[in-house]
Amino acid sequence: MIELIRTNDLVLISAVEAMLAAEGIEVFVADQFASAVDGSLGFLPRRVLVQEDEADRARRLLREAGLAQELSDG
Repeated sequence: MIELIRTNDLVLISAVEAMLAAEGIEVFVADQFASAVDGSLGFLPRRVLVQEDEADRARRLLREAGLAQELSDG
């Protein structure tokens, strides 16, 4: 899987999940339960991942939505 975004912003993650799901792109949010380990403080970022064969299309969709600054390098 390829990382698209790494963030603590739960609203951004939810929006990206919905946007990509609407386009038929399956999303996996890694580290979403890490808050149980960090004491629910939310300082561990979550990672939005997609399958490698969908990464280019997902990045293009997020750029078109004005979220280019949120994309991880790669």
